[in-house]
Amino acid sequence: MKKGHVDIISMGCSKNLIDSERLIRRLTAKGYTVSHNPEHPEGEYVMVNTCGFINDAKEESINMLLELISLKEEGTIGSIAAMGCLTGRYFNDLRAEIPEVDRMYGKFDWEKFADELPDLKENERPRTWERELTTPPHSTYLKISEGCNRMCAFCAIPLITGRHKSRQEDEIIEEVKELVAKGVKEFNVIAQDLSSYGLDLYGEHRLAQLIDKMADIPGVEWIRLHYAYPADFPMEILDVMARRPNVCKYLDIALQHISDNQLSLMKRHINKAETIELINSIRNKVPGICLRTTLMVGFPGETDEDFEELLEFVASQKFDRMGAFAYSEEDDTYAARHYEDNVPDEMKQERLDKLMELQQEISEENNARQVGKHVRLLVDEYEGDTAICRSEQDSPEVDLTYRVEGCNAPIGEFIEAEVTEAFPFDFTARLL
Repeated sequence: MKKGHVDIISMGCSKNLIDSERLIRRLTAKGYTVSHNPEHPEGEYVMVNTCGFINDAKEESINMLLELISLKEEGTIGSIAAMGCLTGRYFNDLRAEIPEVDRMYGKFDWEKFADELPDLKENERPRTWERELTTPPHSTYLKISEGCNRMCAFCAIPLITGRHKSRQEDEIIEEVKELVAKGVKEFNVIAQDLSSYGLDLYGEHRLAQLIDKMADIPGVEWIRLHYAYPADFPMEILDVMARRPNVCKYLDIALQHISDNQLSLMKRHINKAETIELINSIRNKVPGICLRTTLMVGFPGETDEDFEELLEFVASQKFDRMGAFAYSEEDDTYAARHYEDNVPDEMKQERLDKLMELQQEISEENNARQVGKHVRLLVDEYEGDTAICRSEQDSPEVDLTYRVEGCNAPIGEFIEAEVTEAFPFDFTARLL
């Protein structure tokens, strides 16, 4: 066990990761050494930032805590703490069921953990948004709001995070400027609901204004937008995306389904015709935009006809990037209270497999059209002499990569390359 050392283990999404990074900053200010996602935890303190989004993520978080309890009993680590979405939602249950966890915090009171540890040196308390990056130094995530007001029938996020709360625009811009000064070039802007940014603070959509101001900052090379909501979408952001070269032509917008029956049951506040009109408008206003979406199968009441309608929609729209998952009932959601989970698990899996097989065919067709094109790439890492890179249409960890041999550009630099070969999940390219 390492005295004065804290291991932080982040589960779940990039929004959780930012909270972990903010906690690391507070701990290092107090004089602690911190490891993030260590292969072999051995700290005097170990903090698990839990995920509570779907059942698989919940189980993963609980299993991690149980593994750490074994290490604690062996004397490999010291005390165990937990924070995040799972503990925020099931605080009392977890305290009763896993009493071996020494400290437990919710989604928003995790700063108490740092406050409760003894100071190892004199320090000034960091500003609320300050953090130590765990991502490569040229790329980061930027959380601009927390929470969601949409109350979709299937989703537990509002139960975990509460109502939508935007960060102050000036504070975000200050954070971006400081991160640029440290070498960050790529900002992946995230929130549970980007579309609502500014409504609570300013009484109007302010996403476009915020991104425009970010694009003005010297050194900001790429801004990429994640997790927009289709209903009440802020169309002004498309003008910014089309006009500003450092705002990536990329939009992550979760649609979930397309049949009016399912959209209504899901309480998505939008119908099929409006969805298709929105997609057409996005593509018309930003030619060449890369659209990423997420879809769900097996929601209560999904008929064979609903699913066939979804398949036809995906086949016609040919999304550049797509993820999908099978419905999992979440405690206390509208769906759990009012609907019967009446699509058998076997059918959910069959539909999911069929949908993803279709998307793989589409992706292979889309990728093949890239061969011969010239692309601007960001060098993320090296495997031997091969540079592993991404384009503006590829988000870290979830999208495609480009393998460029014979490249010696430093990590974090941009290169120009020609795509030479396409595969389902990556490309090879020749340095220009």
